Amino acid sequence: MKHYRLREEMNGVAEPPGKVWFWELAAGVIDADRCVRCGTCVAACPSNSIGVNRRSGLPELVKMCTGCSLCWDFCPRGGLRYEALWPRSSGEEQVGAWPDTDDASWKISAGPPAEGLGAVLEAYAVRSVRRREGVQDGGAVSTLLVALLEAGQIDGALVAKPSEDPAEPWKGVPTIARSAEEVRAAAGSFYNQTMALGELDLSRYELGRNPRIAVVGTPCEVQGIRAMQARRWSTGAHRVDAVVLTIALLCTKSFDYEGLVLRELRDRRHVDLRRVEKIDVVRGRMVVRYRDGQIALDEPVKRFHTSALKGCDECADFLGRSADISMGSVGSLDGWTSTIIRTERGRAAFELARAAFDLRDLDDPDALVRLDGLDKRIAFGSLERSFDPDGPLFIDYETHVANYAGSERRAMVAIR
Repeated sequence: MKHYRLREEMNGVAEPPGKVWFWELAAGVIDADRCVRCGTCVAACPSNSIGVNRRSGLPELVKMCTGCSLCWDFCPRGGLRYEALWPRSSGEEQVGAWPDTDDASWKISAGPPAEGLGAVLEAYAVRSVRRREGVQDGGAVSTLLVALLEAGQIDGALVAKPSEDPAEPWKGVPTIARSAEEVRAAAGSFYNQTMALGELDLSRYELGRNPRIAVVGTPCEVQGIRAMQARRWSTGAHRVDAVVLTIALLCTKSFDYEGLVLRELRDRRHVDLRRVEKIDVVRGRMVVRYRDGQIALDEPVKRFHTSALKGCDECADFLGRSADISMGSVGSLDGWTSTIIRTERGRAAFELARAAFDLRDLDDPDALVRLDGLDKRIAFGSLERSFDPDGPLFIDYETHVANYAGSERRAMVAIR
């Protein structure tokens, strides 16, 4: 039986058991076009050996790999069993407690943790009392972050802001917003992933010795944070320990920037990106609006699926179940934000901003459940189509056993 094939092919040296090298992650995820560009592998690396390729936006090795396997263990498309991070659904015993990962019901197809909206302490349709231009939906995320900053509860927030490169219009890049002005400048949505967790190297920001950071990200980014915080190790430069609040944006998929914005919108549909005020995905449609109010584009989002990240099809966590708070437009009327508070940390944060919100019950919670169910069906269909048991990488989504080139490895992070 052949083990650790890539390392052996490089130098002919047999490796001790228990090691997985970055090259194995690259073969099974990055080169296989399954990377969701969350940046977890960058943040997890204790030797700071993984960086981001400026041209491709994908993870790359920037110095010697030690074979510690953490990049693979925490990757949402690698060894991470992310549904083990989900607290039990509301209405069951021990709401918010870590699950028993030996329970056979814990799988993305069904089981108690996947029912309904997950763990819910409170749920509302929310909008900011003082709406500002450029915000998404009800402006709730920006309002919450500003309240936390002004109350001194956080020192910064990991968000996406517009790229300053004129050759990259409407591209989001990660940043730590440290003031209300910086939060408001980052308001609105970008539909490209930003390798956000790589920005948790806080050395470039003046945040003090013990910074407290809120993270606004996609469910896969929150999965990576939750897993890394639950299993501690000697970290590198990335301050995962500084994250004190996670806000998951409801998400079915993200897009490749060049594929969506440049090829599909600019080149094929002749959208003038210099005039765009807002790009939005709402009720299954891609909508682009100019600053003068003209609708530049309104098409079914399914027409843009060729630009979506392929790895997103494998995700069954539309609702961001492991976050402190989940927020998005589904389930609420236009101009409002569906807000699901999942943890006591989330509730405490929301209470600080409550006076700045208009609140009411969710308009259509069943819409959230329906889209979550569709997301799970797509995830299972993707896994069944994508993995060939006779190929170089096979993932059995029932047992989460990963096999590289015939060698078997129990490759998961089972959080208890």
